[in-house]
Amino acid sequence: MSKLEKLINEYCPNGVEFKTLLDILQQPITDGPHETPVLQEFGVPFISVEAIHDGIVDMTKCRGYISQEYSDYCRRKYKPETGDVYMVKSASIGRIAIVEDNTDFDIWSPLAAMRPNQSIIIPRFLFYVLQTEKIQKEVIKKASKSSQPNLSMRTLECFKIPLPPIEVQREIVRILDNFTELTAELTAELTARKKQYEYYRDALLNIGKIGGVEAPRVKLGDIATFTYGFTDTAKAEGDARFIRITDILDNGTLNPVDAKYITLTDDSRKYLLKKGDLLLARTGATFGKTLYVPDDSPAVYASFLIKINLDNSRILNRFYWHFAQSNSYWYQANKLVSAGGQPQFNAGAVSRVELPIPPIETQKKIIDVLDHFDAICSDLNIGLPAEIEAREKQYSYYRDLLLSFDSSHSVNVEREREREREREQERGAVTK
Repeated sequence: MSKLEKLINEYCPNGVEFKTLLDILQQPITDGPHETPVLQEFGVPFISVEAIHDGIVDMTKCRGYISQEYSDYCRRKYKPETGDVYMVKSASIGRIAIVEDNTDFDIWSPLAAMRPNQSIIIPRFLFYVLQTEKIQKEVIKKASKSSQPNLSMRTLECFKIPLPPIEVQREIVRILDNFTELTAELTAELTARKKQYEYYRDALLNIGKIGGVEAPRVKLGDIATFTYGFTDTAKAEGDARFIRITDILDNGTLNPVDAKYITLTDDSRKYLLKKGDLLLARTGATFGKTLYVPDDSPAVYASFLIKINLDNSRILNRFYWHFAQSNSYWYQANKLVSAGGQPQFNAGAVSRVELPIPPIETQKKIIDVLDHFDAICSDLNIGLPAEIEAREKQYSYYRDLLLSFDSSHSVNVEREREREREREQERGAVTK
């Protein structure tokens, strides 16, 4: 009998009670200010959706910095503390992160901040529960149905979660922490590789003289035109995929899941896309992200997106896409975006972005190098990304299994872990 099964039999032999989030928090769920301040190069990090990934608050992905005065204003409403759990409630809805140590930052309104009552729930237990498939499906179901889904904090407070005794929570957290540690070394190596990729990308795109001639820098508006997207209601089925701002991932690729569709009409056909087209998110927390359309599958782009039509005699679409992932691009985007509750990065703003334009042949060589780096850092079919993907799927499976709180499942978890260890030993023996 596993330790977890013994604990379940001892502390909750008749099952586990469920409580609403509001019942297990120290205070009602809160968020940051709804008005976006003027950002600056230094100060207190201002955290939003883009900084919430892989279960952490990533300070290197902060939207920008705010003055100490504005930070003091923010903290009258909410001050981050270790153990707080965040959920993204707008745009990339459902992402979860936990505050582990550094609290020297402030948050913006797309984040829902939850402060667990640690006398009844362990923060990391709540962190794991909110990631389960059951809760994530509930988040999607209860969110407002629009091109930019939104989940209200009052709705979120009514979500019910399992609440076993602290002793059972602690053992489940220990098991799941062990699973996550299995990927730590692989993830660290991949992170180092990505940093190397970013360094070479920025170095290659920071083009000075080529053959003794200075590479010209031009404004995007001088080499491109811009077309706003189509307005329609996304549906579960249709003739063409309806690409929305939430479909663009952080790395500028198309989200393969949660696709929505529309029925093609004479009007919507004018917005059909082809492989290699460029789409820009122009509003909301995900503003500035640029998508390179991956194939010729029927797809129409929504009204919160802008299609960038480049003069390909001067610049290649793939070259621009790589530039749109660079630090140089994001530094300019964060300065040019309009201030306010809902950031706007419209055609007028993006047209002022400056970039280097080397000869086409040079662009092709840079694309080849960066595509190679991008593949070894991102392609889920090869190398480290493939290994990490397999580990994460294994973790997700056991997380949902453990949090079902069925004692027989607990036994199965231990047996499955033992079988996995045996399979790994067999693979190692074959390799030798």
